[in-house]
Amino acid sequence: MKDFWLTADWPAPDRVKTCVTTRQDGCSQGRFKGFNLGTHVGDHPHHVMANRAELARLTGCRLAWLEQTHSTDVVEAAPGLVEEADAVWTSETGVACAVMTADCLPVLFCNRAGTRVAAAHAGWRGLAGGILENTVAALGVEPDDLLVWLGPAIGPEAFEVGPEVRDIFGSAASADCFKPSPRPGHYLADIYQLARLRLAAMGVEAVYGGGLCTVNDSVRFYSYRRDGQTGRFASLIWLDQATEN
Repeated sequence: MKDFWLTADWPAPDRVKTCVTTRQDGCSQGRFKGFNLGTHVGDHPHHVMANRAELARLTGCRLAWLEQTHSTDVVEAAPGLVEEADAVWTSETGVACAVMTADCLPVLFCNRAGTRVAAAHAGWRGLAGGILENTVAALGVEPDDLLVWLGPAIGPEAFEVGPEVRDIFGSAASADCFKPSPRPGHYLADIYQLARLRLAAMGVEAVYGGGLCTVNDSVRFYSYRRDGQTGRFASLIWLDQATEN
């Protein structure tokens, strides 16, 4: 894989592989310049397909793409069929669960045995609606048997929201996750902490990652909040055939 792509820093089994692409390299041009993987953003389809083909070649996987709608729907991975959902899981080797983001939070899951993996697209709507809870349920393992990694997302110094967003999460999240913004009546939200609280409430304690801000890193990441119309990078997780027991 490309040496400037990211991988999850977590104690997952060796056969669990991860990749987070960046906007560097790739054939997209203009406001999408780089390695855009989103087909829905206005980029030239040939450029997106070329980037996706390169990703499949470098990972050696069959890629399971989603049509993401900020829902709480979870599906089993089906390479070659684009399904409408915001999380995807598999127990099949060589199939990569993929989610695309440009500020929302990508969340990767695996069980400790390395037999099941999942990826979720978690914006604030998905977090509030239960996308993480639904992903854990779809994996069908005990919460304390899961490892979770939080990928690059909009950071707590850049994610300004109105009071209606804070109110949706309730008082339990307010103190830790919402700080007053310099703009009166608004708040700076910590999407990483919101995710950790939701996971902890289910008994998922082994949570890693967090801390990368898509808005403040224009070299590596697309950001909708920063640029408006822009591309998407992808976070992927799969079970490697080469290390299968």
